[in-house]
Amino acid sequence: MGTKILLCDCAGTQVLDPDRIESACGVSCSNVHTALCTTQLQSAVALMQEGATTIACLQEQEVFQSLAEDLNIEMPGFFDLRDRAGWSDQGADATPKMAALAAEAQLPQPVTPSVDVISEGTCFIIGPGAVSFDVAERLAGTLAVTVLATDQAEPISRAYDVIRGQVKSVSGALGGFSLRLDALQQVLPGGRGAFAWTDSKDGAQSTCDIILDLAGGTPFVQAPAKREGYLRADPKDAVAVERLAFEAAQLVGTFEKPLYVRLEETLCAHSRAEQVGCSNCLDVCPTGAITPAGEHVSIDPMVCAGCGACAALCPSTAITYEDPTVSALLSRMHILARTYRRAGGAAPRLLVHDAHGAEMIRLAARFGRGLPSGVIPLELNVISGFGHAEMLAALAHGFARVDVLLAPTTERDALDREVALAQAIAGSNVIGLIDEADPDVMADLLYGQDEPLPLADPVLPLGNRRQITRLAAQALNPQAEAPLALPENAPYGAVAVNTDSCTLCLSCVSLCPSGALIDNPDKPQLNFQQDACLQCGMCKTICPEDAITLVPQLDLSDAALSQQVLNEEEPFACVECGALFGVKSTVERIMEKLSGTHPMFASSDQARMIQMCDNCRVKVQFEQQDNPFQSKPKPRVVTTDDYYSDRKDH
Repeated sequence: MGTKILLCDCAGTQVLDPDRIESACGVSCSNVHTALCTTQLQSAVALMQEGATTIACLQEQEVFQSLAEDLNIEMPGFFDLRDRAGWSDQGADATPKMAALAAEAQLPQPVTPSVDVISEGTCFIIGPGAVSFDVAERLAGTLAVTVLATDQAEPISRAYDVIRGQVKSVSGALGGFSLRLDALQQVLPGGRGAFAWTDSKDGAQSTCDIILDLAGGTPFVQAPAKREGYLRADPKDAVAVERLAFEAAQLVGTFEKPLYVRLEETLCAHSRAEQVGCSNCLDVCPTGAITPAGEHVSIDPMVCAGCGACAALCPSTAITYEDPTVSALLSRMHILARTYRRAGGAAPRLLVHDAHGAEMIRLAARFGRGLPSGVIPLELNVISGFGHAEMLAALAHGFARVDVLLAPTTERDALDREVALAQAIAGSNVIGLIDEADPDVMADLLYGQDEPLPLADPVLPLGNRRQITRLAAQALNPQAEAPLALPENAPYGAVAVNTDSCTLCLSCVSLCPSGALIDNPDKPQLNFQQDACLQCGMCKTICPEDAITLVPQLDLSDAALSQQVLNEEEPFACVECGALFGVKSTVERIMEKLSGTHPMFASSDQARMIQMCDNCRVKVQFEQQDNPFQSKPKPRVVTTDDYYSDRKDH
């Protein structure tokens, strides 16, 4: 028996059509109840005892969870139908959206990879003594506390350790902080009166599981609010300090740390031969979790806060987001759009939001107009990683428009770039950001939007983010004949080569991280495959002649998938054996500049070597009197006759 959806019209405040919902999403629905969480609770019990259920209400989730625990039956699933669809000025027309939300709720949720973080309760408090000593006194019975007093306050208790000094750097996160301290002084516990202090020492190291920053100055880490185990408050705010002490006491034990992103080092285009190419992830990471590590970058999973901006901006797909994966997100969008159309809807619009946006939707539904019937909400843990590939994929799935509802804490840097890129590919009228904190203003904006027509024949783009972008862009621009112009720093484009300046030295080929620039082993030729180009700029940086220019664009034709010749010349024929080598114009230019004038090429024989292939040049070198490769003659092989001769001589 499959899962059954339990429906309730919440005291008759929404219109539900179980037959249409069931038909469109393929999941069995119960009869419509009116007070499932109160007077009809026994009906809920009976249905939950029959088998797996999903309850279309989040408001009373705890009631049903407690009921399942008391009855020792399978825990039901939950999703919100009322606030996202039923409570709306267009609630009577919301059945297609309800069916879509019901179908999405049945999708299995992938498990994000995680690692255990162990915190043994070693706590480091930084701040003035008047505040820090009081907090330490209360935490000392629960945590192993060390206080770094930032003033000259004298400790009066040995229930916790006290030191003085300056914090030079802090790294790590919950369960694994490392601190470097200068001017360190420790308490000398012996003697009468005030405690004495050791001489100051620089370069001291310390480790701890939790840090309480009560110094009131500049944070010791990037994005302190996102650093797990780093708790910070204004020492003058007694309520905030008290809250921090309570939070610190809870940070003891084993915790699961999600591994938000995955890095494939071989695909990273950060640098080659000490030439820096792409630094998108380094520039955008708010926590400093990403650092250079040779030719690729390194990501500290303990510091990563999971904003996803690095994955959105990574041009090579070396960094991929895992919470959720791109494939899981595309599955959700696909089922939403497909079920909406199957239930009779025509032009769905997608509203991407996080938990803050979910609360705005609930407030707009309870006290205002609610969402329009054609606006389908899609909640994510974070929205800063919702990039151009996902936006274009949503349009390709059949959504008429995609909007991202921002929260006050949303990281905007990556989103702004990704929206501009998606708009360049799909049009500015179908993708946008909503930056409104008032639920009523948000709802009015959605009601007042133009409703563009969706794609007539939706497609299902698959693969990595670059492949998804290309497939979606082709579906959205079927008549495109010329490449689409893209904003600067876009991860797609061409390479323009000034053939008058290019000497075909092929330095660009040797450093190209994606293999977009290719040589021809048979003749002097520079080839280029546009689909593989990351626009990292490494070729432009390394070119000794400044002959390369990046052209951000997206060529949707098949020509972008094949190699194109950017520059080629005739090879030079070796004057000795006739073998083709090098570039004819380059050899002739060298001959013109060096032959007869440069001391090393004063004679015609020496100048002639420039016109030889490698094999002939080595051969000639061996035959010369001043052969640089010449060594002592090999000793003569001793034979049996030599031994006989030696005997006769003796």
